Amino acid sequence: MINCRFENGNKASLRHVTVNAIVINEKKEILLIKRALQLLRGGKYALPGGFLDRDETTKEAAVRELMEETGIEGEVDFLFKIEDSPERLNEEGRGGRQNVDMIYVIKKTGGEFKDNDEVSEIKWFSFEDLPKEKDFAFDHRDVIMKYFQYLENPFPPPIIGGSS
Repeated sequence: MINCRFENGNKASLRHVTVNAIVINEKKEILLIKRALQLLRGGKYALPGGFLDRDETTKEAAVRELMEETGIEGEVDFLFKIEDSPERLNEEGRGGRQNVDMIYVIKKTGGEFKDNDEVSEIKWFSFEDLPKEKDFAFDHRDVIMKYFQYLENPFPPPIIGGSS
C-alpha cells in the first residue's frame, strides 16, 4: 500500500500498479524467473515483472521489467489479464495482495539471458514441467494455467478480476 497525503490534507492508502510478462517461445514453453532470496517471496518462481514507474505506460513497464529481469527484449502482443481484486490471497491464505496487476503477453524480439541481483534463475518451462503451486510467488501459477487454457481454447481477453 502507498500512504499518501493529498492537497486538501486528507490521507489515503492507495494500491500499487504492477506489470507482468507472459513470454512463450517457439516450443510453447513459458519464461519464468526465480526471485532472488533477498526479495519478498525469494526463492520462488514468478513471471517477469515489477512496479510501474512514473512517466511510463503499463506496456512500457512490462517490456522494461522483462529486459531488466531476464535480458530478453520484447514487444507487447496484447493485454491478457487485469487482476484488481482486493480479495487476493497471499501465501498464508490471507488477504493482502493489494497490487493491481496488468499482465501482458509479450513476443520475444531478441536478447539473451543475463544475470542480475533480483533473479537467481531464468528458465523456460513446458506446461508439463511447471513448478508446483507451492514453489510460485504470488498467484502467478493461476495466471499461467489460465493462459495455457487460452492457448488450447481461445477466448476474448483481457480477463478482468479473479481467476474466472
